[in-house]
Amino acid sequence: MDTKALRQKILDLAIRGKLVPQDPNDEPAEVLLERIREQKQQMFKEGKLKKKDIKNDTIIFKGEDNLHYEKFQDGTVKCIEDEIPFEVPEGWSWCRLRDLLNVCSSKRVLQSDWKNEGIPFYRAREIVKLSENDFVENDLFISKEHYLELEKNYGIPQSGDLMVSGVGTIGKVYIVKPADQFYYKDASVLCFENRNKMLVSKFAKILLESSFVQLQMRENSKGTTVDTITISAAMNYLCIVPPQNEQVRIVAAVQQAIVKVNEIQFNKDNLHSTITILKSKILDLAIRGKLVPQDPNDEPASVLLERIRAEKEELIKHGKIKRDKKESVIFKGDDNSYYEKIDGEVSCIDEEIPYNIPDTWTWMRLENCCVKEIRRGKSPKYAEISNVIVFAQKCNTKYNGIDISLAQYLDETIIKRYPTDEHMQDGDIVINSTGTGTLGRVGIYRNTDNTTGLLIVPDSHVTVIRSFSCISSHYLYAFIKAHQSELEKKGEGSTNQKELKPLTLKEMLIAVPPLSEQKRIDKSINVAFSHLAIIEKCLN
Repeated sequence: MDTKALRQKILDLAIRGKLVPQDPNDEPAEVLLERIREQKQQMFKEGKLKKKDIKNDTIIFKGEDNLHYEKFQDGTVKCIEDEIPFEVPEGWSWCRLRDLLNVCSSKRVLQSDWKNEGIPFYRAREIVKLSENDFVENDLFISKEHYLELEKNYGIPQSGDLMVSGVGTIGKVYIVKPADQFYYKDASVLCFENRNKMLVSKFAKILLESSFVQLQMRENSKGTTVDTITISAAMNYLCIVPPQNEQVRIVAAVQQAIVKVNEIQFNKDNLHSTITILKSKILDLAIRGKLVPQDPNDEPASVLLERIRAEKEELIKHGKIKRDKKESVIFKGDDNSYYEKIDGEVSCIDEEIPYNIPDTWTWMRLENCCVKEIRRGKSPKYAEISNVIVFAQKCNTKYNGIDISLAQYLDETIIKRYPTDEHMQDGDIVINSTGTGTLGRVGIYRNTDNTTGLLIVPDSHVTVIRSFSCISSHYLYAFIKAHQSELEKKGEGSTNQKELKPLTLKEMLIAVPPLSEQKRIDKSINVAFSHLAIIEKCLN
């Protein structure tokens, strides 16, 4: 269930008069609007409003022909039926935002006046956070003396006013509370003053956050680099006004509905977290030999090692790989300790062994599991279009596996730089080896991912792992994936230039089961993950 869409649907039903029933005893909205106009005239006489604040006020009404018209202060009338997007209940009225709220900005505060303590000074980013969380850790202030001066000479936001983010992430709304004390940045934030209190502030927030008004904000925003709400555009937004009593009922109904939606979201988030934990646990059990039972009839991993050596000798014979003069051989001694033999030298590696594995399993270095050298791809030269594409970090997505649609084309003039074994193959494991936030991310490439059917090569930010035929690439992927969080921490270098070196991967210890058990593990993981995927699909 999309709870974000559900929240929006609740707001949209609310402003269409479909969330609560209408009461024929309610005072019609047109009477409310007339009282607002009278009060604004009185405030103008008292000097609390300026001429510009009232000179463009209009009256929207329904003619005898059932069409909507707008009457201006000079007496002219214009048909605006093409602006009216939907019907509203009897007793409701259409109007412009300026007829309900006074839209204004702040007096400019120079950067030189910003302080590290004092009265909070909010930009759009702070209003966005307040709108979403009702709380913000503010780090920008002005002095109390400056604040009091602004209050005296220009005015400050009052309880019930609505602060609206006007730049970047536009249209986020925060209602000023009685205890609030802050000032705000000009042009970045707009203040929708609700000084007459005849419009329920919480209903005004619902109205402003509805898709109907949000669309007007987006369509009428201006800016060379970022979207910006202007005062003149905001004042002209078309709005709906229910009777005041119905506004109160709508607010109560929306709040009640949102509580239920939040409960759904909370349970949904918990379930997502549980699924993530379950996936991690499944992989952890798999690589410890606890996901499927061992079969005494399986060929032991020691036989598998012999097969790997035979496959390696065949590849050496045909010149496809070079002989490793310092090949690692890990074995268990009579004393039940683990030893590693490299170039005739033997050393105990018990301290490296992270956990116990079944007797039919063995430990290997990742390097010795691979049919090709563990290395990164090459720095590409891109082309507008070609018959070769480049697998980059972004193709190894965070949540959705491999996405080849994100790949760019390679300039085919440099394809000779990529030997055949560098061309990506079905079952290749890909590890992002650079980049903050992506380093250590593990994925598995399948030919079915490449719907283009084009040749694909890795770029220099991706390391490719390709296993021997007697080691399941899916099992190896599961093993490395289970250690992704560890790999993410093994980057070396400066903060923004960290890299996961090939040597780090080569020396990684891999617990290898018999081939038959690898296949059972693969199957069990796939079954479990497919069930979890169904649940996730339902949640989304």
